[in-house]
Amino acid sequence: MNFFNRKTTWTNGEFIPLKLCIASAYILVGACFHDFVYRNRVIFILLFIVTVIFSVYSWIKKMSKENK
Repeated sequence: MNFFNRKTTWTNGEFIPLKLCIASAYILVGACFHDFVYRNRVIFILLFIVTVIFSVYSWIKKMSKENK
């Protein structure tokens, strides 16, 4: 029984602690490397835009596949 092959379903409420953990890590990294983040903000903004577009596209594709 491999841990990485197990399938589970999660509700949005169960993801709240994980999201808070990740958000606090991002805040800590941003606080420690403020100058680095500020100097490279264009790269981070582009990365954000690309990942948002990819995530929304994947979500819409999955939703349309489930409705068929």
